[in-house]
Amino acid sequence: MNWRVRAIRGATTAAANTIPAITEAVTELLDELETRNQLDHQEIVSVMFTTTQDLDAIFPAAIARQRPHWSDIVLLDVQQMHVPGSLDRCIRFLIHFNTPYPEQKIYHPYLRQARNLRPDRVLENLSYR
Repeated sequence: MNWRVRAIRGATTAAANTIPAITEAVTELLDELETRNQLDHQEIVSVMFTTTQDLDAIFPAAIARQRPHWSDIVLLDVQQMHVPGSLDRCIRFLIHFNTPYPEQKIYHPYLRQARNLRPDRVLENLSYR
């Protein structure tokens, strides 16, 4: 077997800076990630979440830790660099994982207003279905 470290990126937006709105957005994003990718949680190396400066009601990692099989994964929250005019209330993730299937197709979920961040990924994801 030829193991390799791979990465998955994804992003979404929260409707508001509230615990319920951020929880809903993160849950939807991680549901989409898990539904569309064949991830073995034991092979995940780490997950980094970023949020824009206008989201501070709850840490996305705290939401992820409540999911089945996520409590032992190394998770980190950081604030995304602020760039004037960038997308508001944005939550992103970067997941590194080991895989014995390095050629396996990866689905990178970009949801809600974050679809505009990577239109190339949105088109690619449409063909993934």
